Amino acid sequence: MSCPRMIKAFACAAIFLGCVALPGVARAAQAAQDNDQTLRAMRDEMARSKARLELIIPGTQQPVRPYYVEYRLLDLDVREIVAEFGALMTTTRARNRFMNVEARVGSYKLDSSNFIGDEGFRGFIGSQGSVGIDRDYDSLRQDLWIATDQAFKQAVETYSRKQAYLSSLARQSNIDDFSKSEPIQQIEPLVIPDWGNRNWEQEARQSSATLRLFPDVYESRVTYYLVYATEYLLTSEGTEIRTNRTYAAVEGGMDTLANDGMPLSHFYASYAAKPADLPKVDAVCKGLNVSASELMALRAAPSAQDYTGPVLFEARAAAPLLAQVLGPAMNGSRPPLAFQPVVEQMLSGLGGKSDWSGRIGSRVLPPTVSLVDEPSAKDFHGTPLLGGYAVDNEGVRARKVTVVDKGNLTELLMSRRPGPDSDNSNGHGRSAFLGDAKATMSNLFFSASETVSPGELKKKFLDECRSEKLEYCIIVREMDNPTLSLLHQEDFSELLASFGGGAGTGDRLPLLVYKVYPQDGREEIIRGARIIGLSTRALRNLAGIGNDNFVYNYMQSQNPGFAGTALGAFGSAQSGLPASVVAPSLLFEEVEIRGARGEPKRLPLLPAPPLSAAK
Repeated sequence: MSCPRMIKAFACAAIFLGCVALPGVARAAQAAQDNDQTLRAMRDEMARSKARLELIIPGTQQPVRPYYVEYRLLDLDVREIVAEFGALMTTTRARNRFMNVEARVGSYKLDSSNFIGDEGFRGFIGSQGSVGIDRDYDSLRQDLWIATDQAFKQAVETYSRKQAYLSSLARQSNIDDFSKSEPIQQIEPLVIPDWGNRNWEQEARQSSATLRLFPDVYESRVTYYLVYATEYLLTSEGTEIRTNRTYAAVEGGMDTLANDGMPLSHFYASYAAKPADLPKVDAVCKGLNVSASELMALRAAPSAQDYTGPVLFEARAAAPLLAQVLGPAMNGSRPPLAFQPVVEQMLSGLGGKSDWSGRIGSRVLPPTVSLVDEPSAKDFHGTPLLGGYAVDNEGVRARKVTVVDKGNLTELLMSRRPGPDSDNSNGHGRSAFLGDAKATMSNLFFSASETVSPGELKKKFLDECRSEKLEYCIIVREMDNPTLSLLHQEDFSELLASFGGGAGTGDRLPLLVYKVYPQDGREEIIRGARIIGLSTRALRNLAGIGNDNFVYNYMQSQNPGFAGTALGAFGSAQSGLPASVVAPSLLFEEVEIRGARGEPKRLPLLPAPPLSAAK
């Protein structure tokens, strides 16, 4: 029944707990009408656990009971099609069902969660495992019974270890471990997957074949993900949720080497609320063609040099930059206790602790700027937003949150894990694949009351360059997402080794960077640049804000160690949670750019074999 957490964390279906909910009226009576044996088994086993589950600890007379029990189950139907250079590599359709049982011992004030002991991170996630796909009532009850037993026993042990650790501290936190929530019932009608009438295998072949036109692209991969999911949540508090979610994605990565051996990569990504909404093959081919052309321009470009001065982030780059910088900053929940200080240091280094925690009322952005997270938003001026939902993954109704008003911090995003600034959830506890729910953005709107046109913003940028008598200044047109652009795990691991430690303090990975010469406006693309020290502090004194809002739909990584940190913006459809950022171009007075570093790789000994034109 159970399976290793790491395998499941990287499973293909990992994204789909937090995806866009399908329309449908939630009625509890629907469950009886469709004879849902899954819901019936979960209800019956929950009732038995609430009534009878207890443990007598030797040497004590008082039985220990869980004060909170939670059952979550995912019913997934997933199609994945992978193609390279016009050849179909794999095509699979998988039906899986996974469950997670969480039991909490103690009380809302102090319980068995939020603790990283000497045996690792325990307490956020209960017993997990796969269950039968045929919705058999007896089989599911058997699985839930064993999982509940394991989760409860583990919670008792963790609670004991946590109490022992807390007793050694001179000063303990007065923040609760878990917040109370009003139970809700939302039972949506079951939905049958609709894959549409498009030939997905042929589309994957045809779109990936576009890269045959670029013989200097050494490797490439185009993947189509099509997902339907039914999510169940039952708690001992009385919450009962059954919701249908669907998601679709096209993701492509490609790499090459410059003539001096510098590795270079690029990516293409498009996301939709359902398979039918994915772009047609001609649009995907066009997007891949643009990415490959830009990669070839990078291949021929000179290496970046160290630079400090004004930097203009065009809207296409500003939105993903804000996703990286603001994602962890807006999380108001406190991080877990750690038995070993090195764990807390590691979390801090990755940006796992909010820079804005404890600063309610302080100015964190320019006085003209507001920051709003709105899960109910469906689109922005006709462009779909993918981060929406009605109820979060902890059973709390989603709520619009004004995080920043006129530059001042007013409220942080909260899950049911309290923090220094709030004891209650505001409906932003999100997760993927039954993971620990964290306070996470949905649809984030960055807006300002004083903006200028892109032309005026660029003029201001060039004027600043001239006033500082700089030979050139820097424009960033796109940020990198190494989860998509890097095709090999060893390359990704090498990047993290050199980059991850500075992610929490503001190291960023731009993809398309240009030198702009203020004398004549000439532009020159450069490669190998890395931004240093661009944290939330750099956002307080923006030199200019455009009026050219861009919608950035992306995946927030839910991989262990990434979720909730500065690396969380590097997600993919395999291990991510959909979100959207709407933001304009941004001008910074001073940003530090570090030039190309690292050892070059050896070029191939033979030239690439010839590729025929796309079939």
